[in-house]
Amino acid sequence: MIRDDEQASGGDVTAPPLPRPPADPGGTAADEHRRHIVALFLDEAAAGRLDLPLPGRGDTWRRWSALRDLAHRDLSLARLAEGHADALAIMAELGAAPPQHGSAWGVWAAHPPGPDLHARFDRGHWRLSGVKRFCSGADVCTHGLVSAVVDGGDRRLFAVRADAAAARPGTWAAAGMAASATLTLAFADVAAEPVGPPGAYTDRPGFHHGGIGVAACWYGGALAVARPLAARVRGGADPHAQAHYGAVDRDLHAADAVLRAAAEEVDADPRDTGGGAAVRAMRTRAVLAEACADVLRHAGEALGAGPLAGDPRYARAAEDLAVYIRQHHGARDLAGLGAHTAHREDDTVAEDR
Repeated sequence: MIRDDEQASGGDVTAPPLPRPPADPGGTAADEHRRHIVALFLDEAAAGRLDLPLPGRGDTWRRWSALRDLAHRDLSLARLAEGHADALAIMAELGAAPPQHGSAWGVWAAHPPGPDLHARFDRGHWRLSGVKRFCSGADVCTHGLVSAVVDGGDRRLFAVRADAAAARPGTWAAAGMAASATLTLAFADVAAEPVGPPGAYTDRPGFHHGGIGVAACWYGGALAVARPLAARVRGGADPHAQAHYGAVDRDLHAADAVLRAAAEEVDADPRDTGGGAAVRAMRTRAVLAEACADVLRHAGEALGAGPLAGDPRYARAAEDLAVYIRQHHGARDLAGLGAHTAHREDDTVAEDR
């Protein structure tokens, strides 16, 4: 934790992390799974295996396919890894200093209704006070990029030491994504370093590229949900299950094709000179969210309750995916997509076609 004298002087939020106390060896199977996922994430980050190709540098598909593969293993692992990889991309895009070797980062930028996080400039240093909800890796990451409201109502991104904020236990009730350590963080006059000017986090092209990276995680989770249904069909399932798997294959194929096309488009115009990044992200996320929801529905109807009771990997994947795709806000996000595309000259449904 930042010492009192560091708090008073502003501190160094990029200092190497201090050791964390060992986890309690007791607990439930869910506790054990969380410890396992946290250990995997920290090992992957420390070894540099989450230093993925930056979006728009010519290898975006390799970045997104790596996130897909992590999500196929475990969606909570992918959520933590995606946050770390996104933080590295944000810092590179906004010209911040690269993070310390061995650090593990999160991106905490949700602004739901209710109490918020506020930043003030005091005697040459930025300080953060308030709460930030939905912080994945809150008590796991060594550092985070966190958005806060500054004077005038704008939002600005800051780098913080994670152990300078207090994680509130019990602020994630869902069984799904429980291993992602998503909690509310409380900040009480915490030292912070600005990353980019006000508004830079959402104004940059990479904001939209990063949103597609989240959808790549959804896709990997859907692959895990589809696994036992594929095995049942290979084992000679009835036409009912075959039909459900046919629908699953259709949805997964569509998701893969849309994601690959988006990666090619990002690499062709990484700085968004054509102005298509926002629509691309909205379309891709909408297609993948719908495909993943369909995979959940078809797998559930075909398999019934058996695998939910007897296959821990499937049960966890289904629970996690059902929660994770809620980052797509359904009709609200579709309304935004419709508002953007109905007046575009390159709209899919042209008026006089």
